[in-house]
Amino acid sequence: MTVRLHLLWSRRLPSGCRRCGAAPAPAAAAKSPAAAGAGDVTSPLAGKVVSIDAPVGTAVKAGDKVITLEAMKMNTVVSASSDGTVKAILVNPGDSVEEGQPLLTIG
Repeated sequence: MTVRLHLLWSRRLPSGCRRCGAAPAPAAAAKSPAAAGAGDVTSPLAGKVVSIDAPVGTAVKAGDKVITLEAMKMNTVVSASSDGTVKAILVNPGDSVEEGQPLLTIG
């Protein structure tokens, strides 16, 4: 049991274990959100989509509320980054999103 715990713990260390020579666990590839395009409104933080306030076809001005996100029981309003019309919505209410992930497209 002690040896098993030692090997499990030593694999978590970035350099492995100097005492027994156990190698560190291989690093997992980081999952990055899809690249945002020119007219995309991106998520400012990781969270869950609560509501979509500007459906497809809605004319918006820079600063208008387009999506509401929830993170740690706090709501965050996502505003339009430019004037235009909502061309596509890339998420649904209830979806989990990552920071920087495109939420909708304004054209």
